[in-house]
Amino acid sequence: MTATDTTQITPGGDAPPTRLTPRLKLVLVILLAAQFMLAVDFSILNVALPVIGEGLGFELANLQWIATSFALCAAGFTLLFGRIADLFGRRRLFLGGLVVLGASSLLGGLATSPELLIVARVFQGLATAAVTPAGLSLLTTSFPEGPLREKALGLNGALMSAGFTTGAVLGGVLTDLLSWRWAFFINVPVALLVLVAAVVVIKESRPDERPKLDLPGAVSVTLGLLAVVFGLTQAGEHGWGSPTALLSLAAGVLLLLVFYAVERKAKAPLVPLGVLGRRSVAWGNIAGLIAFLTETSLVFLMTLYLQKVLGFSPLAAGLSFGVLGIGTVVGGTIAPRVIGKIGTRSTLILGGAVQTVATAALLGLGDDRSWMWLLLIGTFVGGVGNMLVIVGFMVTATTGLPDREQGLATGLATMTQQVGITMGTPIMSAVATAAITGAGAAGILGGLKVAIAVNAAIVLAGTLAAALFLRKPAPAPVST
Repeated sequence: MTATDTTQITPGGDAPPTRLTPRLKLVLVILLAAQFMLAVDFSILNVALPVIGEGLGFELANLQWIATSFALCAAGFTLLFGRIADLFGRRRLFLGGLVVLGASSLLGGLATSPELLIVARVFQGLATAAVTPAGLSLLTTSFPEGPLREKALGLNGALMSAGFTTGAVLGGVLTDLLSWRWAFFINVPVALLVLVAAVVVIKESRPDERPKLDLPGAVSVTLGLLAVVFGLTQAGEHGWGSPTALLSLAAGVLLLLVFYAVERKAKAPLVPLGVLGRRSVAWGNIAGLIAFLTETSLVFLMTLYLQKVLGFSPLAAGLSFGVLGIGTVVGGTIAPRVIGKIGTRSTLILGGAVQTVATAALLGLGDDRSWMWLLLIGTFVGGVGNMLVIVGFMVTATTGLPDREQGLATGLATMTQQVGITMGTPIMSAVATAAITGAGAAGILGGLKVAIAVNAAIVLAGTLAAALFLRKPAPAPVST
């Protein structure tokens, strides 16, 4: 398959489709199944961490590495793999990533030591960093700009958020009824089924010319992202005054500045600065970063509220987020229609406004279970608004770019997603911890409300930025 700079061509080399053909439906199902599975992986182990620690002999201080090792690789390598997908074939990277994901999940389920489990999580993170941008770029190159792509990205966003929520619920159910090992084993048959189907249905996609890989840029941006993500996780664990966190964050910023300097002079840059200079790419990704940062960290805050203030069990707390999951599915389903009626920019603004109001409403939560109605309504409405922003961000950040840069665009979007998810919890954890005034439920609730207020303020700031800096699309020329 080849692609040009000026025409959207499907991975099969055919003319852009105008409706969902049977083959495109299969392509969509396969790609959505992969993205859903990866989203589940982000949260499926959260509830099971204490049990895993006891079963394998993790020291309490090292338990966080089960999540951190995954997050480091998933966020740090996603931009590199997104570009590799453009250069060497999106289908090839997608299939290879699925093989690694299945094998590492099997290894994790069979692990008998902490070291072996961490190795499995590292390779799961690398597989996620490869499959996610490759799958998204296959999706954006299979569906032309317009209603079909918006519908595909809407379903993708809905299932991705639903997968994050499902992981929290499924992790608790599997751990309680079977074993924490099934949180790993469940990936194996799913990855195998998706792999077999993808080999048959999905065709290769790569650009006409294969430029050289920008190795200095790849090394500097990967190390920079690894340092930033590590610093954020250390800040969440030990506070923002931690020397390790501060040094890591400073090193990360320095490496990212080095990356910028390298890209300015590179003949074949990993990230062409002209792409970053596009308002749709830059501000679209900022809106996406805020959307992922705020909603995933709100789940963390509400988990603390349900368990520490209202006294729910981890499983009951996880099940409560099923309402949020329904809200995200609803938001992802209606987002393409909303975009069709009011445009992508207006959808971003509308979604951000809805999420801001819904998050701010949670400031009314009290310290007894009679306030569950407010939590359920607030998270449902907030989930709808958040998904409008996420789908709007995905459409904005991948529109107007040639096929040869779709892997880069989706790599940037995926990096935004991974970093946002990673940043949110440590930031909100630090805010809540600093604001807690006592050991009792009332003191904890006070700290949580300060963090909720900060969360809502960040959403509002992102919404205002989208309104101010995202240009309205130019009207389409009238055909004669």
